[in-house]
Amino acid sequence: MAIKVRQLRENLSFGAAITGVTMEALKDFAVRREINDVFQRRGLIVFEGMEESSQLQVELSSVFGELKDHPIRGVPRAIENLAPGVIEVISGPGHSAIVEIQGKQYASWLPWHFDHCYNNELNRAGVLRCVKAVAEGGMTGFADGIELYKLLAPELRSQIEGREILYTMHMGLGEMRFGLSPGFREIVQHPGLQATLDCARGTPRSIHPAVWTRSTGEKVLHLSPWMAVGIVDHEDPAGEELLEAVCQDMIAKIRPYHHKWRPTDMLIWDNWRMLHSVTGHDPSLTRCVHRTTIKGDYGLGRFEHGAAGKYAVLEATV
Repeated sequence: MAIKVRQLRENLSFGAAITGVTMEALKDFAVRREINDVFQRRGLIVFEGMEESSQLQVELSSVFGELKDHPIRGVPRAIENLAPGVIEVISGPGHSAIVEIQGKQYASWLPWHFDHCYNNELNRAGVLRCVKAVAEGGMTGFADGIELYKLLAPELRSQIEGREILYTMHMGLGEMRFGLSPGFREIVQHPGLQATLDCARGTPRSIHPAVWTRSTGEKVLHLSPWMAVGIVDHEDPAGEELLEAVCQDMIAKIRPYHHKWRPTDMLIWDNWRMLHSVTGHDPSLTRCVHRTTIKGDYGLGRFEHGAAGKYAVLEATV
């Protein structure tokens, strides 16, 4: 069965849109292989005109690998017992942090980051479906690490390449240290944050390279300002100054794609290549997203001082 693939936007170095994906189409091995090939090349796919179905989301996710379940049973599942890893992320009154940016308040705002930076392993990808959107805001943003490597100021690129970044489970937006916008502040902490921090207490810091090279040869700037706490062997004022300069230059030069959600959209991004964010929305409104996560690891992360194990904590990544 034929699917149709097109460039997501004319001026983007990444991303594709695909139509024609159905449960029947996904029975065709050639279709699954083509979708995977597009994902490898473009790093982000928006599937348009999809049936509003958790079953279809699970089947589409299986194209990219085995699903990863959420480690905390208390996190809401979209449909219990459908398949591992279909979680429900609700933002709005009583469900999310509230921040203020340039005098305006937002719920569900998230800074640029990659998933599981606080862990030694990085999941392969995430698949999203927005089951309840908001009329204004609530967009998910994506930026290409391959492009960011090229755009970063040469003097900063030469200083950060070969460096490794330390991350912790400090998910509180009010605790961010790098890449902040002027006038940013957290008004209300996420209601579930303390339970997450309690789970993570005593866990080691994770380490990931600031730049890594894909098997196809491209270099990727892969740096999450959120939860970054320093540079390995450079935890001093000069190291902090360098990390802040790289974060600010990177954010200033991002040429993003912001996705405005429709109920018939599904979306997957490459967590080893892309950064993502959420623009936030009116705190009085509710937004609901269903997410699946694809297992995997690029093999370059580790815990500090040779510590073993994995985090078993809330993965707030949408």
